[in-house]
Amino acid sequence: MQRREFSLFAASVAAATLGGTTLSTVANAQAKAFKDGVDYLTLDKPAPTEAPAGRIEVVEFFWYSCPHCHAFEPQLEAWIKQLPKDVAVRRVPVSFRPDFEPQQRLYYVLEGMGKVEELHKKVFNAIHVEKQPLNTADAVAAWAEKQGLNKAKFAEMYNSFSVTTKARKATQLQDMYKVDGVPALGIAGRYYTTGSMTQTMAQALQVTDYLIGQSRKAK
Repeated sequence: MQRREFSLFAASVAAATLGGTTLSTVANAQAKAFKDGVDYLTLDKPAPTEAPAGRIEVVEFFWYSCPHCHAFEPQLEAWIKQLPKDVAVRRVPVSFRPDFEPQQRLYYVLEGMGKVEELHKKVFNAIHVEKQPLNTADAVAAWAEKQGLNKAKFAEMYNSFSVTTKARKATQLQDMYKVDGVPALGIAGRYYTTGSMTQTMAQALQVTDYLIGQSRKAK
């Protein structure tokens, strides 16, 4: 979902359909050379990474209310399961406007409470299937309580210095990568690709595989 579409999205949500990623498409990516400026962008200045030493970081930029991010999630999960051990994936919720912040903070609260694996897909489902907006602090807190999370603990963490700092750093990172739409992928603090550049997110994952290989060679 491109950044310019977000104002339209508030009034009307369009469904997104993405092709699947298979082992054969990943293999094809290894043999194909993609072009800088066409299939991906190289950052003018490297962005910071959080992956342990010796590992290549891939960042998924997303927004819970984005239908394309919702559609991409199964593909991403399947791709992650096939990754070699020297690749680390980090999810980063974007905030293009102030009203994105409640969902951004929601993700970092779930992370802090060790609930991302359990509830990440349920947030997408609540928004895109159950049609809950979850776009205010009260709405995300009420939803979290219904999932069995302690209301007081959730509120404390939501407003904590730790979550505030993570949200700020996430927004800074999206700006360093010059993210203009989601879902988008950042690779090794050096490269950036999206489905808009590659035509589909399945192809974007092929480009990501290629860039992981390039990053590995550059070590």
